[in-house]
Amino acid sequence: MNRLFGAKNTAPKPTLSSAIQNVDTHIESIDVKLAKLNAELTGYQQKLSKMRDGPGKTAIKQKALKVLQRRKMYEGQRDQLQQQSWNMEQAGMMQDNLKNVMTTVDAMKTTNKSLKQQYGKINIDQIEKMQDEMADLMDIGNDIQESISRSYDIPDDVDEAELDAELDALGEEVELEGFGSEAMPSFMVDEVGPPEFVDEPVEAGKVKEAAG
Repeated sequence: MNRLFGAKNTAPKPTLSSAIQNVDTHIESIDVKLAKLNAELTGYQQKLSKMRDGPGKTAIKQKALKVLQRRKMYEGQRDQLQQQSWNMEQAGMMQDNLKNVMTTVDAMKTTNKSLKQQYGKINIDQIEKMQDEMADLMDIGNDIQESISRSYDIPDDVDEAELDAELDALGEEVELEGFGSEAMPSFMVDEVGPPEFVDEPVEAGKVKEAAG
């Protein structure tokens, strides 16, 4: 059977990168041949510039024409191979871009699926309820702060005349305390009297009689 239909080809299929590499290798070999042909043509050109017209010069011209024809043929092949290599490189870039696009699409699908699962666990009504409760708590907190920071003003039922009288009385008490503290300690003023050896104050009439 293998003789009739041949054995199955088990060799790996060539990839795009390997095909490009093979073409580039072929182009390099053609460049080597072209360099040799150019060197040969340069030698013929130098010989022809030194020779006179005649059969010898004509023979060298014929050789130079054959080398020139071969060079043009190789140049044509090189141009075709270069175009093929460029086309395959473009195809490779398109393939890479397509892979990147597919990877991006797959990542977006996975992310979209994950977002749906995550957002599906969130209850908007509960969030709004929580926001309302937080707003109420903030209002309660503000009321508490206002209550704590409230200033204690004078009651409205206090009469200004009565307040002035109280202030005057307080002022007199302060003056008396200050005067007493200069002469004698306050704790001795009420309990201790004047010493017994101090004469009583002289009355005004007695002073006049003594003076007369």
